[in-house]
Amino acid sequence: MRTADHPVLRFALSKGLLSPDRLEKHLRPDLPPSELLERLAVDGVLDPRLLARLLATESGLAFVDLASLPPDPAALAALPRNLAEDCAVFPVARLGPTLQVAVSNPFDYETIDRLSHQTRLTVEPMIATAGDIRAAIRQHYEGAPFVGRNGSDSTDEEAGEDAAPVVQLVENVIRDAVRERASDIHFEPLARQFRIRYLIDGVLRVANEPSPALLRPVISRLKIMANLSIAEKRLPQDGRARFALDGRLVDLRVSSVPTVHGESIVLRILEKETLRLDLGRLGMSPDDRAAFERALGQPHGLVLVTGPTGSGKTTTLYACLHRLNQPDRKIITVEDPVEYQIAGINQVSVRPDTGLTFAAALRAMLRQSPNIIMIGEIRDAETAEIAVNAALTGHLVISTLHTRDAPGAVTRLLDLGAKPFLVSTVLRAVVAQRLVRRHCGRCAGTGRAGEGACPGCNGARFHGRLGLYELLIVDDEVACQLAAGIREARLREIMRARGRHSLHEDGMAK
Repeated sequence: MRTADHPVLRFALSKGLLSPDRLEKHLRPDLPPSELLERLAVDGVLDPRLLARLLATESGLAFVDLASLPPDPAALAALPRNLAEDCAVFPVARLGPTLQVAVSNPFDYETIDRLSHQTRLTVEPMIATAGDIRAAIRQHYEGAPFVGRNGSDSTDEEAGEDAAPVVQLVENVIRDAVRERASDIHFEPLARQFRIRYLIDGVLRVANEPSPALLRPVISRLKIMANLSIAEKRLPQDGRARFALDGRLVDLRVSSVPTVHGESIVLRILEKETLRLDLGRLGMSPDDRAAFERALGQPHGLVLVTGPTGSGKTTTLYACLHRLNQPDRKIITVEDPVEYQIAGINQVSVRPDTGLTFAAALRAMLRQSPNIIMIGEIRDAETAEIAVNAALTGHLVISTLHTRDAPGAVTRLLDLGAKPFLVSTVLRAVVAQRLVRRHCGRCAGTGRAGEGACPGCNGARFHGRLGLYELLIVDDEVACQLAAGIREARLREIMRARGRHSLHEDGMAK
């Protein structure tokens, strides 16, 4: 659209508020319509308030004087600042499922649709001048109540430069969590308090206890970020969001669950910069890594990574994919959900609500002629059967299981209905793993440095985690034993006879 064809400018011309000659003098090829309107107002060529009132009358919308209007905290919580600035709008009031929003261009229907989609509310536009909208954003988003680190409510006068709205509180919590290396942020409603905790090195720590009055606006803000329905409070919801920090984007996986005291939300922080995509950086011993890489180099078969939740299985899977990712290979993954997006790999996120389960996705993927298939987790008999058959028909399949150790993966496959002779044919390797906390190198695990807490670990005595691994390689002898129905105890004896250490032994060696 040419600048002169902008609907607001055409309206101003049709009402005699602006002459064609004066408009022509201010036109520039690189000047957007919004900036042109602002320049016309600054130069006294166009009266923005009169234009806004005539637009309101013509469109049948209400005119609102934002300078004399008190802010509505519920409306501010429903519309995040970045979205308000991006769309050049200001939230006026929240009336149940309706959000009244001040706009300067009532003809911009795409923006109204975008606001309605992202807030999950019915958006009712009102007319205000562009200058009033910008001023209201600066004034009210910076002056709304916030919670400081001590958990007390504060206002702009009380907190000075630290004052921030609910939006700023959420951003500060996420920013602090990322900088403190947290993997998860827990927003928890309790009987008489609102608690925020960080999961750092596998241990939950209380980060903040805001006023319970801020629970609902904070939860609403988080759900808006993840494009979740803020009206739905009875059912769990899952979504994703992105957060800009220090010039990079941090992905957030958002999970909402209703509890007796309100909605509990957990954010999983997914940082590509901290993801170890090199098998050499995972912490395997040189012998284990070499054997594991040989198993990954097989043209077909099944490679499993096992361990409990939070043991680093996903990181190991992505490191395997990174090593295998080559232009001459087609790699497809099926995950719940896709945590990290990797260039050159076709990634599918399961959606059971629409029928796209692990099994359904796998059956469809096999028709796409992949060389390598990654399954986020083998959870049921149907998925196990498809995975084994895919490995049997010329595909390299990589997946995870929840078992205590490497030999337990064989028992788990059999429990899921896989035939022993098929398992012995397709299984190439099983790596079991754990993550254990590492003593802080700055304070040698004392938690103190000089007169105060160690700045490296904040007095926790631990900083970072270390991977422990146990590797089962299936060669011809082991395959024969598996086909004969070998027991776990005997499998462990064979591993020890071949010099393969257990998880405990790997931990003691490190």
